[in-house]
Amino acid sequence: MNEEAFNSPLFVKRATHIVQEIASLADAVDFLNEWPEDRRDLIHEAALRTCYDAYDGRKPVSAARNAFFGFAKPANILEDATSAMQWLAACKSGTGKAQV
Repeated sequence: MNEEAFNSPLFVKRATHIVQEIASLADAVDFLNEWPEDRRDLIHEAALRTCYDAYDGRKPVSAARNAFFGFAKPANILEDATSAMQWLAACKSGTGKAQV
């Protein structure tokens, strides 16, 4: 297993009908760096700093995942993992619709 991988991925809404899997430090850092500057706040800053600290080995990867979760939840972009997995499976199967 990749030492930078999260123990379980998080799923976030990027835009209408677009869900992104955040499965590693690199995913989290990329997402946070792409976050619009006018929407950044102290929670965003703390999450990004924690991810960089984990990347540099100063904090555990689990702390970075928790910090990203702490950013995503109040930003109202966190997607339910079960729904996201069903959606991803439907896309991979080519049906375009999740079977519930």
